[in-house]
Amino acid sequence: MPLLMLFSGIRNALRKDELGLEIMQISVPTIMALAADPIASLIDTAFIGHIGPVELAAVGVSIAIFNQVSKIAIIPLVSVTTSLVAEEDAADKLHTQPSIKEMLIKGSSVIEDIQLEVEENIEQTADPECSTSSTNIDRVVKFGHDKSYIPSASSAIVIGGVLGVLQTLFIIFTAKPVLNYMGIHSNSPMLKPAQQYLILRSFGAPAVILSMAIQGIFRGIKDTRTPLYATIIGDVTNIILDPLLMFTFRLGVSGAAIAHIVSQYLISLILLWSLMKQVVLLPPSFQDFQFRKILKNGFLLLVKVTAVTFCVTLSASLAAREGSTTMAAFQICLQIWMATSLLADGLAVAGQAIIASAFARRDYNMVIASASRVLQLGLILGLLLSFLLFSLLPFASRLFTNDINVLQLIGIGIPYVAATQPINALAFVFDGVNYGVSDFIYSAYSMIMVASVSIFCLYMLSSSLGFTGIWIALSIYMSLRIFAGFWRIGTGSGPWSFLKDQ
Repeated sequence: MPLLMLFSGIRNALRKDELGLEIMQISVPTIMALAADPIASLIDTAFIGHIGPVELAAVGVSIAIFNQVSKIAIIPLVSVTTSLVAEEDAADKLHTQPSIKEMLIKGSSVIEDIQLEVEENIEQTADPECSTSSTNIDRVVKFGHDKSYIPSASSAIVIGGVLGVLQTLFIIFTAKPVLNYMGIHSNSPMLKPAQQYLILRSFGAPAVILSMAIQGIFRGIKDTRTPLYATIIGDVTNIILDPLLMFTFRLGVSGAAIAHIVSQYLISLILLWSLMKQVVLLPPSFQDFQFRKILKNGFLLLVKVTAVTFCVTLSASLAAREGSTTMAAFQICLQIWMATSLLADGLAVAGQAIIASAFARRDYNMVIASASRVLQLGLILGLLLSFLLFSLLPFASRLFTNDINVLQLIGIGIPYVAATQPINALAFVFDGVNYGVSDFIYSAYSMIMVASVSIFCLYMLSSSLGFTGIWIALSIYMSLRIFAGFWRIGTGSGPWSFLKDQ
């Protein structure tokens, strides 16, 4: 059975061989970068929680709206960019002959001499792929330096900037209706702080989406340390500004929003400056942009992300309708649930980058080995997170609030937050594995089916069991996501048909 092949040799999952080291080099910085932002959000939540439960619940709803709207743009853009950049980078390394590339990187004082060497080398080679090699080499010669020429990188940055501006405008003009849909009506004390925070936070949307697009480029070229450094600098700035703006300058929830905006623009500027040193960001002509390819695959992932977003946003809406106490407890549990679960996204990124590169070279043995290793590591990570949350969360919950009623509800949510960690980890890693082989169509349609069942469960269970029912439904939702991943690879269908021949 193809699926069993992916979980064979699980005892060797932690081996420090070449594949294991490559996965760690990509995933560890990614995990740290992904963890940095949720940790900063948790710190924001802790500061806001000491203002009052109403403000905490209000900001919780606003953060849920902003994050889910952002994900609609970010996840398709980043995922597609990572795969396309990895494929283009692998193709460039495959087709460009090392001796010539090395000469070009070192530089030459006479460009004509370099072009002559290239032409002579190509004439001696009968490989039909030489035209691609010549094109890549000519572009490196044309730019006159050792920067990489990756058309998808420029395209992703342009698309990211446009999407960021559109998101800002969308939130500004629809903030109140969306908050009403989330259960915060005109007579609610949560409306004013929620609307104030959400509109202010929206001005940071261009920086958020642009920085994530650039991170997708860095992931594609397997450089995850640069995004880590930028994220740490930005989040430390956010943490420093939070108490200063919220309490010293008495800006309250507005201070938290401003601190976050400043940190996001700082991150995007650092990333853009670093990328300009490695990649040519201005293609020679408009035809070299890859808008069509990114938008085509991005639309498929947009369908998936919309389904995912609706499920999570609906759960927050159902919690908000239960009152500010329930929403405050749900916000804390959700932040912890997502912060820990996203750690598995580091493994997903590593798997996607390595698998996309190997799949472009038709190295199916590497595809299998990489998929197997990241899935095994995802399971181990999930079990470890589950143990840590069961042990520490009952004591750590007081860091977020002193309200006894909120703490009681958090105690109800802890078992679900902790127990679902292995399921969440595998679900995220399966996404990365399938993105690595560009299986975007299945990812979109399978998520529609998962979301349909999950939405039904959310409505039914929340109406009968309240807060507990919401978490049971979310557990079912993540379980269905992992089943979809198992089914695709286990049946050896779609891009995974090569598993039947192994």
